[in-house]
Amino acid sequence: MNIRFDEKGLVPAIVQDADTKEVLTLAFMNQESLTKTLETGETWFYSRSRQELWNKGATSGNTQSVVSVKYDCDQDAVLVLVQPKGPACHTGAVSCFSEGVVTERETINLADYQILQSLEQLIIEREKERPEGAYTTYLFEKGVDKILKKVGEEASEVIIAAKNRDTEELKWEAADLLYHLQVLLVEQGLPFKEVLKTLEERHKR
Repeated sequence: MNIRFDEKGLVPAIVQDADTKEVLTLAFMNQESLTKTLETGETWFYSRSRQELWNKGATSGNTQSVVSVKYDCDQDAVLVLVQPKGPACHTGAVSCFSEGVVTERETINLADYQILQSLEQLIIEREKERPEGAYTTYLFEKGVDKILKKVGEEASEVIIAAKNRDTEELKWEAADLLYHLQVLLVEQGLPFKEVLKTLEERHKR
């Protein structure tokens, strides 16, 4: 990549969630950290305060799997699309850009939907590891018929709660339905983002 580093050998790196498109953080890279990022498939940056390389999530476990690395038209900034495995900010927030002025036009906070991605990742891990005593493990071991039964039961309970105008109950039952639907999608090998892409395509029509 023909990147134009500044006089200190650095280039700003904007890190963005590949699925939600939310900007997660702004960091800096030098030639070595950029090379490590491309070679390892995880984000590496250069800390200006510590004057050393650092691998995002090396100690916290909140790593970022690199989907693509692009540079702008002037070749003096890079955009890193990632799939985060946990919050990007050291404060525990999904994004380092979680504070600021909210305008009336800003109606959706993508950070609010991060739980769906985190839940999917957890379910995928449960399917692989099958920890003893976990409810998700129980569902996978019972198979697709059991999962389908639970999806049907939770859908019925959502209908009942809505019919009864019970907002509190509806909130809980809707959460249960989303969880069991996520389990079904993982069992079927269908990433949740594919469902979101379908919704987006319909919305554009």
